[in-house]
Amino acid sequence: MTKTPASDNPSHYRSKIRSGVRFIAQDVLLKSTVWTLCKVEVHGRELLDNVEAPFIVIANHSSHFDAPLILGALPHRLSRHVATGAAADYFFDKKLKGMTTSLFFNAYPIERRGRSHRGITGRLLDAGVPLLIFPEGTRSRTGAMGPFKPGVAGLSISRDVPCIPMALVGAFTAWPYTRSTPPTNHPTIHVVIGHPMTALPGEVATAYAERMRGTIAELYNTTARAYGMPTLDDFARNAAIKRAEDRAAAAAAEEEGLRAMTADQAEEPTT
Repeated sequence: MTKTPASDNPSHYRSKIRSGVRFIAQDVLLKSTVWTLCKVEVHGRELLDNVEAPFIVIANHSSHFDAPLILGALPHRLSRHVATGAAADYFFDKKLKGMTTSLFFNAYPIERRGRSHRGITGRLLDAGVPLLIFPEGTRSRTGAMGPFKPGVAGLSISRDVPCIPMALVGAFTAWPYTRSTPPTNHPTIHVVIGHPMTALPGEVATAYAERMRGTIAELYNTTARAYGMPTLDDFARNAAIKRAEDRAAAAAAEEEGLRAMTADQAEEPTT
């Protein structure tokens, strides 16, 4: 349950006053910080020349850098009113955290459990507010891309709005899930923008979501190979190896424990 005054009123996310304050927060503070910590290269911005709100930005999600990278890469005419879906139980569980998230990202709460704020995503699109949503639903723990939930695809179909696919290449390496602080080695991150997508005639949400995922994977892998960086396949392979090693280590530990227990029982005196 959210503990901050998160608004369900779409006009709240299009406020000119909030937009002006957010411009300072995003461009002057947040973007300058991220662009200083990292070397950011943006590809494909010209593909957005004819895009108008409302739309949904979708991307792979593997780092705390992800939302700042996307908002900083978008032209200001498109980013100024983008509302970012944020997990209510994490980003809105404390007042200060919720206010900060709202200020920097024009965030609205998405309930991962419960029914509060239900339907706000659709109401925002109906009011012309563009959205940023990560279809995986959570940050990757391994760098590999998880399955896309069909909810975003369903919104795109039902509201007849395009999705803008974006691949964030190098963000996981720069600031992985296991690291609590930002990088200090000035890593390179590529933000790759793809052609806006809409559902094909008769395409259902699950198929559309899978096509979204495939599009972002192609953007990611093509760029990663071009710049000699790990691909999503590399991350998936490494994760599979790590899981296998963990299972083998657990099995070995269990076997050693059984041997020790057997040895102890054998040494016990009989009466």
